[in-house]
Amino acid sequence: MSGETIYALSSGQGVAGVGVIRLSGNGVVEILQGFCGRVPEPRLAVLCDLKHPLDASFLDQALVLYFKGPKSFTGEDVAEFHVHGGRAVIEGVLSALGALPFTRMAEAGEFSRRGFENGKLDLLEVEGLADLIAADTAAQKSQALQQMSGVFSGLYEHWRADLIYAIALVESALDFSDEGDVPEDIAGQAGPRINALYEAIERHLDDGHRGEIVRDGFKVVIAGPPNAGKSALLNALAKRDVAIVSDEAGTTRDVIEVRLDLNGLPVIVSDTAGLRETSSKVEQEGIRRSIREVDRAGLVLWLVDGAAPKGHVPEEVVGLDRPVLTVWNKLDVGKVEPSFEGKIDLALSAETGHGLGRLIEEIGKQAQRQVGSGEGVLITRVRHRDLLQSVLAALGDFLDGDLVDTELRAEDLRRAAFAMGRLTGKVDVEDILDKLFVEFCIGK
Repeated sequence: MSGETIYALSSGQGVAGVGVIRLSGNGVVEILQGFCGRVPEPRLAVLCDLKHPLDASFLDQALVLYFKGPKSFTGEDVAEFHVHGGRAVIEGVLSALGALPFTRMAEAGEFSRRGFENGKLDLLEVEGLADLIAADTAAQKSQALQQMSGVFSGLYEHWRADLIYAIALVESALDFSDEGDVPEDIAGQAGPRINALYEAIERHLDDGHRGEIVRDGFKVVIAGPPNAGKSALLNALAKRDVAIVSDEAGTTRDVIEVRLDLNGLPVIVSDTAGLRETSSKVEQEGIRRSIREVDRAGLVLWLVDGAAPKGHVPEEVVGLDRPVLTVWNKLDVGKVEPSFEGKIDLALSAETGHGLGRLIEEIGKQAQRQVGSGEGVLITRVRHRDLLQSVLAALGDFLDGDLVDTELRAEDLRRAAFAMGRLTGKVDVEDILDKLFVEFCIGK
């Protein structure tokens, strides 16, 4: 446990009915005695008069809870002061805590970090907690709760246990081949296990980035020629003026985004610069960024200017490996021309809002189609994907290698286990040694 006792306002800034001040560390009991005159029973809310421990001045009447370590969020002694949420009250209590010689204000995320360091949370659960706090939609909340509950950790720890067992087999062949209770083909027994694990991780990675889409948002890009009404459509979807609308071509020079909640799924809609030939260096940069955004999109809305329709969706957009909806805009000006019949997916007027509901419904369907049911363990961060790909590469080296080179194959598995351990933050060679001695009775 840390020698310093940390404190912070955990309920967020601003005036509220109640403000929650959290404490963690070895000095919590002393603080409770100084502020309350007693230490409440663990996990029992008690109404106390909070007094300044140095001059006994009255601070507030608060609800106080005490969580005795290690049965707490951080694994240390923890206390919470539920005070009135006025700024003066909160500042007074925080100032009194700061006057003590063994306390300091907590750094960002420090309570969670202490929980991780004391074995109360692993890295995946910490990340799930961070995602839960940042969640804007029901789907993000559900996914974060699942990750925070340890479901993700359970799968990866199961795979890590398989790896450790396989390492134990190979290490046994390497170091203890002369022992009578170690079979001759023990290293070969690792092969089927690793092959099954390789296939399981490969399937896990082939998930269409569904978890990352839920966490980061389903990206929709509005693209098309200048003056097609892209900015007007973005404003209509956002129900506010977020982009400049003008008859002058080339007014959008950068990518503008709005975030929407469609049936619980986070959707990011981006307005981009009109695609055309231009000599303006600034507009050229805007077009370059537009092409980059189109390439990253989960769905492209290609707008056709209903007032001056010309051309069709460019080949570089049609050839993308993602859905493209061709949208006829400016129905208030005129109907879809016969030459475009059968080539338009949706028709609307960003000006009047006619047809906007159908577009929103289609965006929601496309997002749901890519995300799926959201069930099962999904990869939610690039960090997870990169580490799993490292595991897969190391397992591939093992399967492609010759078991005669036992030391090299053992190293392949060690690399895989290290990368897998980094997912949850558990990297310990003692696990391998425990497996060696327990499973094969070596050294008895």
